[in-house]
Amino acid sequence: MDNFDLQRAKETLEKSKGKAIAVIGDVMLDRYFWGNVSRISPEAPVPVVDIERESYHLGGAANVANNLKTLGVEPILCGLLGDDNSGRMFSAIAEKQGISTNGFFIDKDRTTTVKTRVIGNNQQLVRLDRETRKIISSEGEKFIIRLLNNTHNLSGIIFQDYNKGTISEFLIFEVISFAKTNNIPVFVDPKSENFFNYKEVTVFKPNRKEASQALNMNLRERDNLEIAGKTLLDRLNAKNVLITLGADGMILFESNGNVSSVPTRARNIADVSGAGDTTIATLAAAYIGGATIRESAAMANFAAGVVCEEPGIVPITIDALLKSIKRNSINNG
Repeated sequence: MDNFDLQRAKETLEKSKGKAIAVIGDVMLDRYFWGNVSRISPEAPVPVVDIERESYHLGGAANVANNLKTLGVEPILCGLLGDDNSGRMFSAIAEKQGISTNGFFIDKDRTTTVKTRVIGNNQQLVRLDRETRKIISSEGEKFIIRLLNNTHNLSGIIFQDYNKGTISEFLIFEVISFAKTNNIPVFVDPKSENFFNYKEVTVFKPNRKEASQALNMNLRERDNLEIAGKTLLDRLNAKNVLITLGADGMILFESNGNVSSVPTRARNIADVSGAGDTTIATLAAAYIGGATIRESAAMANFAAGVVCEEPGIVPITIDALLKSIKRNSINNG
């Protein structure tokens, strides 16, 4: 998987263009304070940030949708918002970016998740979270299932789980059953609470820490990684398991027994925030465009490398992705 052909990447992205992928998961509003640090506070040993600007972005599962959008795929974002100003701001940003708000379920008993990051001298100094983690109501579950049933020509489904309550065991079962009936591939970015509930999916994509905690294994060694990947394939009856390894790249396990390593593509890591969102979005976009699972993983790895080189959470673009693949081809040529 080290060499990924530029022309093949272009063909894949062109074939996935305009296709619809549903993204089900915990949506968040990302708030940033950007500024400079030149002194320490006399009140406490903390830096003083002179704020220069403030910005708002779509976060969590919405960042997956945003990545799909910039890759030319049509996201159908399904998530929970509170009946509050943050929820209304979230919807306004989504509309401005061309993401439909039809999949947003407004729950008057919860708070819209907001993550506030303070950036000084292009480095994150602190993060403040405001959220409600209660499980989705039955009305919310029915809302999402009904939306999927009413969506025509759906090419894929992504579960983006952050343990914030949007994804329940019942919802997982119903959505996967729907996908199997309609021959729709399912891609999963899991978290601990529902980890082993995602049965018979197309790609199950935990990171090393998540897989290690779920299996109670130390996954720093290659042999243990291989045991973990094969264990997850068996326990989940998944077609593929892709474990992301941060600076060590990724490792792909296929149900046919093939195991493939993908080295990291990031040159200068500035911020890993959002890299997992970019990975699963690119993986799904490539797969529905006709790429093999190995090609999809390689393409996702390039995309993750690109966004890690930028401070803050930024989506991958087709141009940036193709430039990265082209640069690698030249270097290996």
